[in-house]
Amino acid sequence: METVTLTHTAAVARLGHALSDPTRARVLLALREAPACPSDLADALGVSRQVMSNQLACLRGCGVVEAVREGRRTWYRLADERLAPALGDLLGLALAVDPGCCGPDCTCA
Repeated sequence: METVTLTHTAAVARLGHALSDPTRARVLLALREAPACPSDLADALGVSRQVMSNQLACLRGCGVVEAVREGRRTWYRLADERLAPALGDLLGLALAVDPGCCGPDCTCA
C-alpha cells in the first residue's frame, strides 16, 4: 500500500477545488479536447472575458492548466497529459452518482 503524504493530500485538494466550480469544470473539459485561448473559451462557455480570466488564473494556481505564449496570443492547455484521461474517468464516475447530491438543495452536508 502506498503511503499518502501531505503532498498527495494537497494535490487532490487542489484538483477538487479546481473542479468545484461549474465554470472551471467546463473549462477543464474543453481543454481536455484541445488547447484554447481565453477569448475562445469565454465565447464557447458563454461567460465574460473577465470571468474567464479569473477562472484561468485559479486553474493555473491549482496547477492543472498552463499558459503558452504564441506571438501575441496566449493558449491554455492541461498542465499534464494524464489529466485528460483522468477527467474522462471522472465523467464515467459522475454518471453513477445521485445527481441531486451536493447540489443547492442537498441535505447530506
